[in-house]
Amino acid sequence: MIVNAEHLKRVPGRKTDKKDAEWIAELLQFGLLKPSFIPSPQQRELRDLTRVRTTLIAERTRLVNRLHKTLEDTNLKLSSVLTDIMGKTGQKILSALLRGEEDADVLADLALGRAMSKREALVQALRGRLNDHHRLLLQELLSLIEQHDQGICRLDREIEERLRPHEALIQRLDTIPGCSRRIIEVLLAEIGSDVSPFPDAAHLASWVGICPGNNESGGKRKSGRIRKGNRWVKAMLVQAANAAARTKHSYLSAQYHQIAARRGNKRAVVAVAHSTLVIYYHMLTTGEPYQEKGAGYFSELDRKHAERRATRQLERLGYQVTLTPAQIA
Repeated sequence: MIVNAEHLKRVPGRKTDKKDAEWIAELLQFGLLKPSFIPSPQQRELRDLTRVRTTLIAERTRLVNRLHKTLEDTNLKLSSVLTDIMGKTGQKILSALLRGEEDADVLADLALGRAMSKREALVQALRGRLNDHHRLLLQELLSLIEQHDQGICRLDREIEERLRPHEALIQRLDTIPGCSRRIIEVLLAEIGSDVSPFPDAAHLASWVGICPGNNESGGKRKSGRIRKGNRWVKAMLVQAANAAARTKHSYLSAQYHQIAARRGNKRAVVAVAHSTLVIYYHMLTTGEPYQEKGAGYFSELDRKHAERRATRQLERLGYQVTLTPAQIA
């Protein structure tokens, strides 16, 4: 049986290797140890694929940042005009630079789509000093980025093929605000489609490490920093929470803005990430689709408090407020 060492340390007992082994065996006989969650071999293989893909994406981002730094060294301010220097316009301009083209007007004419409306800004941004040393660096970086892109595409196809039996589930989970297909694939690989090993959503959140820490001594509550857990799931949930915070007219967005106003951005993101995981758990256990509560959920939850707060704000601005409820049609 594989046991969580953190759980074992909470049980009082003796130390030294020999006595410790006897003590662990005795605890097992009395049923005081519970086994850790071990996924199936198929799920472990899927985990390997999603983790390697996540690592490749992170390495690709570092290479793009290095490319950006090299361009800054040549005084080419391409990123000041283009949102993504690895987009179609950026790649065409970089290819022309590697071929030896240095005329800013000719390079600006390569713009595509919305970048065509920024021609004058592109001309100003493409007046730099590019020598053979910089061309060598750019060539190597672009080659590495292309290799990473190909590896990520191969892993995407393999992961999609292995998750084909769960396609209907993925489509249903895709309705959660902020959750993209790639995030859902990581959740299914790390947690699985069967959440029965976790008694409830709170146990799952504790296993992932996305719940508040419990550190209290002498009646004084200390740091509530989240505990350690599955860093792969945690990263995806935080990414989903940041995306959900930017959505409009959604419950998760309203939750983020309500908490961020009082406790800051980071705590709000963790709270939304926790809510996303709870939604994921309940959608798997009940089989029901995602039900949007709406952005006005918290206002309706405490309607009187919202009325008093809005009234006070208007009175401070010098208005005399009389609330008249609208007639129901």
